[in-house]
Amino acid sequence: MAKFINLAAPVDMSEGFKDFFATIGLTGNGLVTKGIAAVIAVIAVRMLLQLSNDPKGALKKGSMAIGTLFVAVVLAMYGDTLFSTVTEAKG
Repeated sequence: MAKFINLAAPVDMSEGFKDFFATIGLTGNGLVTKGIAAVIAVIAVRMLLQLSNDPKGALKKGSMAIGTLFVAVVLAMYGDTLFSTVTEAKG
């Protein structure tokens, strides 16, 4: 007889969105940070798609777009940690 493996443990979602965001590791600050990072990433991709035919101008705009994309990735990965140091003031 085949032995069944439990792939996912049951999770209590009785509190709705609060429980859902807690299971994916997002709090209110984390959700806002991910949203800001997503908007910056979309802007960076749009910048990459609008490169000109001039090689010098394309290199300048392309490097600016890659830098913007890098900022979006860092913000998505570490933004909640960066912003938590600002919001948790001790006084």
